[in-house]
Amino acid sequence: METALKNEILRGVVGSTAHGTAIDGQDDRDEMGIFIEPAENVCGLAPLDHYIYRDKPAGVRSEAGDLDLTLYSLRKFCRLAAKGNPSVLVLLWLPDYLVKTAAGERLIGIRDAFHSQDAGRAFLGYLVSQKKALKGERTKKVNRPELVEKYGFDTKFAMHALRLGYEGIEYMQHGTLTLPAPEPRLSVLRGVRQGRYSLADTLALIDEADAQLVDLVERFTSHADTARINEFLVDEHLAHWLRP
Repeated sequence: METALKNEILRGVVGSTAHGTAIDGQDDRDEMGIFIEPAENVCGLAPLDHYIYRDKPAGVRSEAGDLDLTLYSLRKFCRLAAKGNPSVLVLLWLPDYLVKTAAGERLIGIRDAFHSQDAGRAFLGYLVSQKKALKGERTKKVNRPELVEKYGFDTKFAMHALRLGYEGIEYMQHGTLTLPAPEPRLSVLRGVRQGRYSLADTLALIDEADAQLVDLVERFTSHADTARINEFLVDEHLAHWLRP
């Protein structure tokens, strides 16, 4: 962890807090960061592509206030972002950061290079997978039995499925991710999480977002600008290693 933190260029709070859907006293604290690997890790035999820290042991559910921290190497982060991974793309669109160096600012400056049909497909893939789990078409381990008992289904899980649809639609339409979620969709998301929508009504909202996202993905044909991303990676690694 010391190596990752020493070479960190960007870190922010992600998860429900970033999306604006957190409920006081009910959420853990999710942080994500990026570091530049030392030359020996890139050129040598022992890459250091990520580091994970959790207050709770592996396999134990995080509770309110617990810290879940994931630090990605710049190379791994860019690989994931170029594939359109929704979870990592969020880091490039936060309104503020805990850590932001000049290199981190330059990474944010090329975030449009990651805009792609692949990202739309990734948003869609997560949405469809979670929708099937909500419908009982795919086995899902119940992580929040208290919500199932209270509302009849995991409302937080359902909210995240709908959120992915809304964010995927925005990303395909405009190439942006607005965080926290803007109104009126923020109120809808919070309403789903708080059980103000039935499962049937929630699934109808998800189906609607699904259909719109499918149409947008099919009409969007561009891919990530890998040449620009590669140039950035080479420049930033060399600059970091040669820094006095």
